[in-house]
Amino acid sequence: MPKAAILGLVIATGLAGCSNKGLRNVQQQGEGPDEFMVMPANPLSPPPSFTTLPPPTPGGANLADRDPIEEAVVSLGGRVPSASGGVPGSDAALVAAASRYGVPANARSVIQAEDDEFLARQQRWQGWRLVDRYDDVYRDQWLNSTAETERFRRSGVPVSSGPPAP
Repeated sequence: MPKAAILGLVIATGLAGCSNKGLRNVQQQGEGPDEFMVMPANPLSPPPSFTTLPPPTPGGANLADRDPIEEAVVSLGGRVPSASGGVPGSDAALVAAASRYGVPANARSVIQAEDDEFLARQQRWQGWRLVDRYDDVYRDQWLNSTAETERFRRSGVPVSSGPPAP
C-alpha cells in the first residue's frame, strides 16, 4: 500500500474523531429497567356494544392511552385543566408561586447558549486530543438515582417507585 494512501487514511480517521456528535449519553447507567422509557398503558377493555363503534381517528387518543401531563398535574395536587386550556382558579396560587421571579420567553435558547459556553470551557483542549471526554465533562451533573432514592428514604419520604429497601 502506498505511503500516500496510508497517510490519507490516518488523516481521515483523525478528522472523523473531531466531529461534534451532540448529546450522546443515552446508555442506561445500571442494570434493570429504565424507568424513563416505560410508559404503561391502561388495560384494554371491550366497548359496551361492538355494533356502534365510532369511526377510527388516525392520530387520536383512545381509552387505553395515558395522558402523562394530566397525570402529573393530578399527582402534584392540581386539577385537570379545563377544556378551554386555561389554568383552573384553584391552581392560581401555585402558578403565581412558580412564576414569582418571572418566566422568560426565551428559556430554551438561553439554556442552549449556556450549555454551549459550558462545553466550550470544559472541552477547550479536546480538539487536540484523540480521547473523547464527553462523559467526563458532564459527570458532575449526572443523577445517581440509587443514591437519591436512599437519601429520600433516610429523610422519611416514601419512595414507591424505587426498589424495595434492603
